[in-house]
Amino acid sequence: MGRKKVDILLENVTIEAVAAEGNALAHVDGMVVFVPLAVPGDVVDIHVFRKKKNYMEGRIERMVRPSPERLEPFCPHFGVCGGCRWQPLPYGMQLAAKRQQVEDQLVRIGHLQVPEIRPTLPSPETLYYRNKLEFSASAKRWILTGEDPASIPDSDRPGLGFHVGKFFDKVLDIRQCCLQQEPSNAIRLFIKRFCIEHGASFYDIRENSGWFRGVFVRSTQKGDVMLILCFGYEDKPLREALLDALVKEFPAIVSLYYVINRKVNDSIADQDCILYKGQDAIFEEMEGLRFRIGPKSFYQTNSLQAERLYGVAREFAALTGTETVYDLYTGTGTIAQFVSRKAAKVIGIEYVPEAIEDAKANAQGNGITNCEFFAGDMKDVLNAGFIAAHGHPDVIILDPPRAGIHPDVAKVILEAAPDRMVYVSCNPASQARDLAILCQDYEITAVQPVDMFPHTQHVENVCALRRKKC
Repeated sequence: MGRKKVDILLENVTIEAVAAEGNALAHVDGMVVFVPLAVPGDVVDIHVFRKKKNYMEGRIERMVRPSPERLEPFCPHFGVCGGCRWQPLPYGMQLAAKRQQVEDQLVRIGHLQVPEIRPTLPSPETLYYRNKLEFSASAKRWILTGEDPASIPDSDRPGLGFHVGKFFDKVLDIRQCCLQQEPSNAIRLFIKRFCIEHGASFYDIRENSGWFRGVFVRSTQKGDVMLILCFGYEDKPLREALLDALVKEFPAIVSLYYVINRKVNDSIADQDCILYKGQDAIFEEMEGLRFRIGPKSFYQTNSLQAERLYGVAREFAALTGTETVYDLYTGTGTIAQFVSRKAAKVIGIEYVPEAIEDAKANAQGNGITNCEFFAGDMKDVLNAGFIAAHGHPDVIILDPPRAGIHPDVAKVILEAAPDRMVYVSCNPASQARDLAILCQDYEITAVQPVDMFPHTQHVENVCALRRKKC
């Protein structure tokens, strides 16, 4: 039986608990009802729009009585923007829900044997904690409830902000975002105003037309800013006028790039980032180590919490100074260098060549001589020949993308048989799947959820594994 579209009103329903995917849940006549933007204790009328065999999906039609735990959202775009859906939840409730999410994936769904899961490690900051944001441009912004499309002036039709929910072609114009320190908001508003005043066209994703496509804003804890502006085609006079105006207006911009992207998708991973003015990178510091961040570099977006996350990984690795460590999916080598002081040798592997170049430069700049870095697809690089050439790993640290590790990589890891492993994941579901394979020969000895993204349902999780004794 598939999903059915329905139109049902459930009245005076009490929300019981936080659920997966940013939802909350209640029970009505023995069926689970999933509802977004709700808080346990809320009494609501629910408009059910989809029904399956054993659950329903709906949205709040009317707030009958708010939960005493409910907080006032801090963002003016709450409920329309797809991010920060847990703003009404007290932070302690968010942390508990993230721990439960990890337990559900590893134990209830994954059927893994784990020790008691530690409480979620809270983020030092819950607002303005991100060091990177991407804002997309649209020639036709999202029309808000209550707006009359026919009365909107042409100057108010473009938008610069975030994609709305599940709509790839809809962009919500953002007035204020509470995720990144200033001058992030000021830069975004300046760019939009400049483009409107100069008659610059905004991108239309359906037609793959328009000049201004969007901007990446990267920042450091000390306040340096890198901008990467994306354009659909070259218009040198207009582009230079905008870039020069930005440099003049915002002294914090120390690195300014642009990209000419003629593709339909917004990814710049396969595009040339052209340095217009300033440094070719910005730098972040962590435990006395300095990390170079280029326009395509991966760096944890919550800088303060990243240091705590890597501290957990190092603790779980239980290094004594004699080990050869393999850091798989090393990115710009942050974890590799973070643990290098307590290891004999660290081998980092990453599929993005630019990231590996950053990793090498970082190691050299930090005076680290016991790290080596290699670029390539993990399933192609990590093989028996590579291990024979570079040494048997005593410890393997994994920090893969959301999709997890390839089965071929898991096979090589099991054949390499390191004494210990540390698996860092931003997706407990794929982590649980991979751990089921690795736990043929390993046991999980510690589990630590880490909150990298307050006010969202996303959770980072770190597992320590030890090889089973024969």
